This record gives sequence, structure tokens and C-alpha cells, in this order.
Amino acid sequence: MNVKSGIAKFAGKSSYWFLHNVLKGGTSFPGKLAMNLDPEILNTLAKDYETVIVTGTNGKTMTTALIVEALREKYGDVLTNPSGSNMQQGIVTAFLAHKNKKARRKIAVLEVDEANVKMVTQLVHPNVFVLTNIFRDQMDRYGEIYTTYEKIIAGIKLAPQATIIANGDASIFSSVDLPNPKIFYGFKLASDQAKNDVKAPVNTDGVLCPKCDHILHYHERIYANLGDFFCPNCDYHRPELTYSVNKIVAQSPNHLEFQMGSKNYSINVGGTYNIYNALTAYSVARHFGLSDDEVANAFAKNKRVFGRQELIDYAGKKINLILVKNPVGLDEVLHMLNTEKDDYSLVTLLNANHADGIDTSWIWDGQFEDLNHEQIKKILVGGERWHDMGFRLNVAGFDPSIMTTCPDNESVINEIAKLPTEKVYILSTYTALLSLRKTMAEQKIIKAGM
Repeated sequence: MNVKSGIAKFAGKSSYWFLHNVLKGGTSFPGKLAMNLDPEILNTLAKDYETVIVTGTNGKTMTTALIVEALREKYGDVLTNPSGSNMQQGIVTAFLAHKNKKARRKIAVLEVDEANVKMVTQLVHPNVFVLTNIFRDQMDRYGEIYTTYEKIIAGIKLAPQATIIANGDASIFSSVDLPNPKIFYGFKLASDQAKNDVKAPVNTDGVLCPKCDHILHYHERIYANLGDFFCPNCDYHRPELTYSVNKIVAQSPNHLEFQMGSKNYSINVGGTYNIYNALTAYSVARHFGLSDDEVANAFAKNKRVFGRQELIDYAGKKINLILVKNPVGLDEVLHMLNTEKDDYSLVTLLNANHADGIDTSWIWDGQFEDLNHEQIKKILVGGERWHDMGFRLNVAGFDPSIMTTCPDNESVINEIAKLPTEKVYILSTYTALLSLRKTMAEQKIIKAGM
């Protein structure tokens, strides 16, 4: 380590200590400070680590958490960026904040924003790329899904020796010929699924064959554009899977049980999309030499992650706080709500800041019409764009008399205490979620931080 790197590391660590011991925390500033002093500080910090980069549209944070929990079963301490701060400065902060403990292998598992894969790859020299999925998301930042994948590919091409562990059910991930070793995972729920021939709904993105632009068909479609795809016009089809989910045993908003190989696994969150996240983590864990039993033990310990079905007890209510940020993710959360057996209240918080994506039209792709309207006894509508969501729910057929507008976080919290149901689901965009959690922390409802 040269003098410049040493100064940058000391300054970054010192600022992190001050922020978290004197003030109320922060995940970006220490990294920004260190990078200003040494733009290549990440290269120095990550030098001795086997690095896993987790990227894609949905599921990065939960998948990263599950991977880390699994690898800790076998290797002990694992470095990660648990707050979901996945830009370069947040990743630098993760290294600065990490307290080196005894570990059998020095492993870093990093959630990385799709647009930052190239920049981070240049500095950390990854051993593994983990690709979850690509859907339309913040189109003002990323453009269409093909543009997003090009950003990821630009990073992968800098590390041709790194293993790619990718969702084989996403046709885009096998569309580019790369020299990297590859492992694919996906769903195989039906023994005779090869006999099936179905198409995705007409408004599904990413269903054109990457080779000939014909519409893809599916032997089995799980959701959105994910499934056992094939092109009836050419030879393009799903690659051979190394790991797969073979059966969904049980689903509820708070629990999933599913089969991979001959063993059942369970995690304490809901939604089919989280089974994909668990399958991704399982594939990475097996690549790192973990046994099925070690993975099952890790999954049994899984904790709720910041904003990803985070459970909060307040005023006699059981609140489930869920991040929504794009049409596919929103739709899957709505499908999950339909596995709820009890009556509940719904809270929606919609912002349109840069970190959310400034275009709110994606809420019209979410099928609110399919929710069980009878189960939802009260709706609170908040966030800076509450009027957009309120109108969307009116069009979806919800009675305006059960809807209350909440202009700020304080009114959201006050109204939650008055809700007629014990169960409350909050669907929130990113900046609205951060803002609500900050207010809840100030009111001592939750602990500060992430």
C-alpha cells in the first residue's frame, strides 16, 4: 500500500467511525472521501479478496444476503455491502467498514448497480459474476433491457477468467458468446414440460429471440420473461441447467418452501421471485463447495433485509415493508399479497426522484385489479406522487371511501396506528422507503441505520 492509499484508507475509516459513533450513520460519504484522495483505493482494499459481483435488475440485495449467509456457514467472515449501497462509493465504504475477522477464505460478496459493473470490475478483479435478471427499470437511467445488459457485458469482458453464474431462465443471459466459464440455474417444475408450448402476455418485455427476433415460446413460464424458453423459428433455447428448483411446496407472504434436487429448503419471506433469489444463492454456494445441508442451515437463519419484506411491530400492527421499483417487481409483490389469507391494510408510498426513476408510468403495468379487493379494508396513499397512485387505485376499482391521503411521513405513521387490521403491507419506492424509515427511527419505532 502506497502513501496515498494509506492516507485515503485512514481518512475513510476515520470518517466512517465518526459518522456511525457520533452522528447517525452514512454509507456513501466515507467512500467518496477515500476515492477523492485515491481514485484507485478500491483496488488496494480488494486486493487479497476472492470477489463475487451480484448484479441484475431485481433481487440483488436479498440474493447477496443469502449468499453471504451461506458462505459464512463454511468460511466464517465474509465481506459485503449489506445496506444495498451498490454504487462505487458505497462499495468502498463496505471495505472501509469491514472488521477483518478470522476466515478460512477472504471472500467479498458485492451487490453492484448494473451501470457500475465495468467501473467496479476494473478495480476489484472479480472471480464470479452473478446475474439475477434484467427487466425494465428506471428507463431514464438504463434505457431498454438490452442497453442494461450491454453495460453488464462491458464489465464481464474485463474479466474473461471469471465464472458467470446466471439465471438460465432469462433468455438474454445466454445471448452473447463469452469465453467465461458458465453455470446456469432455473426452474424445472414439470416433468413433461417439454411438451408444452405457451407464450408470454403481449406486454411482456424481453421475449424476442436474441438470434432471429422471432417471439419466444415457453415450455414452462414462471413469471414475466423467465422460464424454459425456446424459439420455434431457430434453434435458440434455454441452456442446460446445472442447478434447478424442482417443486414449490408452500407459499405465503412470510414463508416459502421449495425443492432443489431431492432436498426441501425454506426461507422466511414470500414471493416466487424470492425462490429465484434463493436458487441463485444456492448455485453460488455450491460453486464455493458448500453441501446441501450447509445451504439449508444458512437459509433457515435468513434474516429480513432492509426494505425487502422487513417486519416492523408498531401500535399493535404487524407491518411488512416492501420495496417496489419496476413493473415486474411490483406485479410479483401483488401476486404475493394474494397468498395472504387474512384481511389487511395497504399503504403505498410513491416518489419519483432520481434514485426511484422519474417516470411513474410503470405503476400502470402492475395488476392492482387482480388483488382481492374484499381483503383490503383500508388504503393509505402517500409519497410525493400520492396523487398518481391514488388515481391508479381508483382506476383499479378500489372504493375511494376506504382511501386516505397522507401528505407526509408523520401522517402515514399516525394513520397506520388507526388502521382496522393487524396486518399492514407497505409498498414503497426507494427514496420514500428511506424517508419513512428515517422518520420511524426518529420516533424510536425502529433502530436507526439499515
